[in-house]
Amino acid sequence: MSFDTLGLSADILRAVADQGYSEPTPVQSKSIPIILEGNDILAGAQTGTGKTAGFTLPLLQILSSRGQNNGHRPVRALILTPTRELAAQVEESVACYGKYLPLKSTVIFGGVKINPQIATLRRGVDILVATPGRLLDHVQQKTLDLSHVEILVLDEADRMLDMGFIHDIRKVLALLPKSRQNLLFSATFSNEIKRLADGLLNSPVMIEVARRNTATELVEQVVHFVDKKRKRELLSFLIGSQNWQQVLVFTRTKHGANRLVQQLEQDGLTAAAIHGNKSQGARTRALANFKQGAIRILVATDIAARGLDIDQLPHVVNYELPNVPEDYVHRIGRTGRAGNEGEAVSLVCIDEHKLLHDIERLIKRDIPKIDIEGYDPDPSIKAEPIQNGRNNNTRQGRANRPNHGNRAKQGTTAKRSSSGNNRPSNAAKARNNEGTKRSDANSSRSTTSSSSPRRSHNAQGRERASLLGGGNR
Repeated sequence: MSFDTLGLSADILRAVADQGYSEPTPVQSKSIPIILEGNDILAGAQTGTGKTAGFTLPLLQILSSRGQNNGHRPVRALILTPTRELAAQVEESVACYGKYLPLKSTVIFGGVKINPQIATLRRGVDILVATPGRLLDHVQQKTLDLSHVEILVLDEADRMLDMGFIHDIRKVLALLPKSRQNLLFSATFSNEIKRLADGLLNSPVMIEVARRNTATELVEQVVHFVDKKRKRELLSFLIGSQNWQQVLVFTRTKHGANRLVQQLEQDGLTAAAIHGNKSQGARTRALANFKQGAIRILVATDIAARGLDIDQLPHVVNYELPNVPEDYVHRIGRTGRAGNEGEAVSLVCIDEHKLLHDIERLIKRDIPKIDIEGYDPDPSIKAEPIQNGRNNNTRQGRANRPNHGNRAKQGTTAKRSSSGNNRPSNAAKARNNEGTKRSDANSSRSTTSSSSPRRSHNAQGRERASLLGGGNR
């Protein structure tokens, strides 16, 4: 099948050809015709399989075929994403595929000044890509009218739920016309996503290109067992001995990312970190330098890296396993994209054996374990609870502290709570001072079981607020 058979206009096909694409991916070939027919859609596919073009191309086709007002351009299509980086990349795709069409698009997110965004919106745009927080900031300031939206897209919907955006999403839905087309795309296809779809979509067509929560077969996965204190040493050895030139490394915390970058640079390796404490400009520069080969290693947290699209990225390293198994699928999905092969390496210490078991249970496969000579774990070392409140329910000293950012156990819906503490978080105080009651990703979550892994702690909650802009989203 070629793009020519999908019912797209000549101008869109020309833009697609400019990017060197001739054949659609499975999710594109299935979703594009259904969207062009005007149906709501619930689409689940592995990350890196072309979901963005799967909704961007038909969206452009529909809007261009309906014409536009001669006067002011109202927002006719709204695309919501969970993070700034993903929003920027989606809008880049919209502009790229729509460059031969008389449509205007823009992106709005926090962390940057709002006035230039206001000026752009006043000039009129057809397609708006946004993060929920900054979108509601504009609504509150009456600089944005959503009453003409014809198509709503929720991209990476699973991550929006994971980051606590369900309340913001409901607020946005209340501002939209009841008669519209809804497109829900998600990298993973959980029961929570289906419940969201039940209340949002109108007789949707369901597309599931691959079994839910699976990693693409194009990614070769491997585990190396190693003592925690020797992880950095092994990482430097692998990068140097195998001559890896482009490596995306995941840590649990922004502080851990900074520390690892310093250690790698001491080993003579060029590296940079990307996380919520970095300004938008610093993150953009780090990503650009990584893509251009100016630095060899990009160290990232899960939140910061969501949606990163790096062409032909060959290596992903889990320096620390994620506490939430689904995040593993998203992490390794940064490689093996668009039909390219990739490698995902996990450095696992004895503390993380349960996390590895949970990941293998989720993806329904055993990940090959390969010993590296000279780095065999010390059998005398005993497992310890993951630090910083993660997967550590035995520390009574934390019992009376605010329990921000807890993640609900897999298979259940994360619920807002005060975690048994009535003190508001710092981010909540800041939002109250700004006169807004909007919930964001820094709200606390409760666990459904005392044995469920804790998603994050106070510092990571603040990282969510920084990445998504907090009150300055």
